[in-house]
Amino acid sequence: MSKLALILAFICVLSAGVMAQDDDEPIRVESTLVRLNVGVVDQSGNPILTLNKNNFSVYEDGVKQQITGFQPSSAPFSVVMILDMSGSTVSFRQVMKQAAYRFVSALGPDDRVAVVEFYDKINLRNDFTTNGKTIFHSIDAANGRGKTQFFKALNFALQKLSNEKDRRRAIIVLSDGIDTDAQDHDRSALLKLDDAKVPQALDPENLDSMLRVLQRSDQLGVTIYPLALPTGNPAKLADPTPRQYEMYRAARERMKFVATRTGGTFRSIDHLEDMGRLYAEVAADMRTLYTVEYQPSNDKRDGKWRAIQVTVNDVNLIARSRTGYFAK
Repeated sequence: MSKLALILAFICVLSAGVMAQDDDEPIRVESTLVRLNVGVVDQSGNPILTLNKNNFSVYEDGVKQQITGFQPSSAPFSVVMILDMSGSTVSFRQVMKQAAYRFVSALGPDDRVAVVEFYDKINLRNDFTTNGKTIFHSIDAANGRGKTQFFKALNFALQKLSNEKDRRRAIIVLSDGIDTDAQDHDRSALLKLDDAKVPQALDPENLDSMLRVLQRSDQLGVTIYPLALPTGNPAKLADPTPRQYEMYRAARERMKFVATRTGGTFRSIDHLEDMGRLYAEVAADMRTLYTVEYQPSNDKRDGKWRAIQVTVNDVNLIARSRTGYFAK
């Protein structure tokens, strides 16, 4: 074979290798770093804002961990604000938007906000910015109707937050929580049951789409704050069938579970006029959080639950954070 033919053959092999590499999925290296947003209050519930790294201790499965990173309560957040624009919210959109304005106004000047709307589609209204005019315009322009893509919207928000590398991260989601796909799943599960067996028949914590959200939020250290609209409250249903009540109950319990597992708080909006106040409470709560990071001494990725306990060195103070994660 001539020298030219050898060179051409080598180039072909090399090109084929490059093309094959381009076609592969990108290699993802997941960090095992655990990030916790931690709130600390005194016995009366008043937030304590003057602590430092040395005031905290973290235990995983009872074993003390070495804290490798710390951010004070004054450090800025990157926040995704998610607005439910499905058909069930059409009648009170203006109240929702006024409440969202109040939330943004209560944030710190360096907090970055992205606005996401969801219905049949999930749309990014604006990427992360501190520009209040841009954020307010996005809230005002939010619109739509159709299905409730609740968990898909949360996954979308987590993907956006994954790019906010060294910042504290949170999601606030305003929704009735009646995820369309989850409701279809629940309806199928209840279909063959007698009415007498329907109450409490659903296991709210066993839903794949929700568990994927929680796994990703564990990896990123994202705190999620659901604000539950009254349209999703099972107690407010007019003459519901047992199946309707059970599906709404499960949806509401999932919102609570997402908040608890990520270290956030669940707020139920019983009256629309309370929406703005509850939004402002979330903003105030975020401003009291510290962020603590550690590299787990148990580095096995065996999918098992790791229980987390955060304490402070003053026994009169109470620390609140997420209670653990699955090591996947």
